[in-house]
Amino acid sequence: MTSQVPDKFKAANAFWRGLKKIGLTPAAVLRQSRLPVSLYDGEKNLVTTAQFFALWRAVGELNPDPAVGLKLASELEPEHYHPGTLAALHARNYRDAIERVARYKQLCCPEEVHITSKGDECIIETVWLYPDGDIPPLLTDAILASFVELGRRGTQTQLRPKRVELKRVQESNGVHEKFFRCPVKFRSQRNALVLNTSDLDLPFATHNADLLEMLNPQLEKALEGKKAKTQIGDQVKWILKRLLSGNRPDILLVAKELGMSARTLQRRITDEGATFRQLVLEARQELARQYLTQSSIEINEAAYLLGYDDANSFYRAFKTWEGTTPGHWRSLKRAATS
Repeated sequence: MTSQVPDKFKAANAFWRGLKKIGLTPAAVLRQSRLPVSLYDGEKNLVTTAQFFALWRAVGELNPDPAVGLKLASELEPEHYHPGTLAALHARNYRDAIERVARYKQLCCPEEVHITSKGDECIIETVWLYPDGDIPPLLTDAILASFVELGRRGTQTQLRPKRVELKRVQESNGVHEKFFRCPVKFRSQRNALVLNTSDLDLPFATHNADLLEMLNPQLEKALEGKKAKTQIGDQVKWILKRLLSGNRPDILLVAKELGMSARTLQRRITDEGATFRQLVLEARQELARQYLTQSSIEINEAAYLLGYDDANSFYRAFKTWEGTTPGHWRSLKRAATS
């Protein structure tokens, strides 16, 4: 089981440095995204996923160049890499590198990397655990470009993916095809990087076993530390969100996922001053808000995904939580971000 990652994380210093390379300042981007300028100051200032998405949308509003996301990823110097990405750069081969990025991603932000192998294809997709509407296109570009750039730097070749799939409408005049050097399919069902499976075994010229011997223990220790800080209530809600789709998961199933007895889980939840029923309600509320900010999910579908028998039950519950209907809440949210 992947440990629950809180929706509070530090916007990487590399992001702020990258802004200067594309002619922007952190202060300007923060103002455009209607966030306090103080978020840029100090090591302890954290952002939520919604705030992080707002930052990326602001970048696109201030710099309309469709290649901006690609540039931010490809021009990042290795000395500014997160330790997990640095370990990936010095991995044995491309496969090892991608797996390291996936494993240590939770040290950076609430995002998961999903790797699927099908025949001669390796499909890479990322999932944000607390999505606030659709992922900003520039952020999608930067994420997918970072995997390609990692492969190119590691293998020291002009590695070409098999294809790139993007959900958005084409708007870039070929800049994506130029960067990725492969077909780019717009209006797709997903945002994904599709690699040739054979490329995964390409050795990395940057492989450094001695450096990995130093980095690995520290990264694993950091992972364990993050797990230890996670409250049981957060872990339960994370599992509930995965299991709720069309179901009503009970405490026995959640306890099994956590590798403990239902009695032990109940005791630990009580120790934190909560109840299982309360956590189910909170998980539903949080998921409901996420679903309603995603334009591709209809309200009836959201009701099903939340485990309700019918849409009316969902309407009544949502009105109790938010004081308005799901449709009106969605309209207000869209108006606020437009």
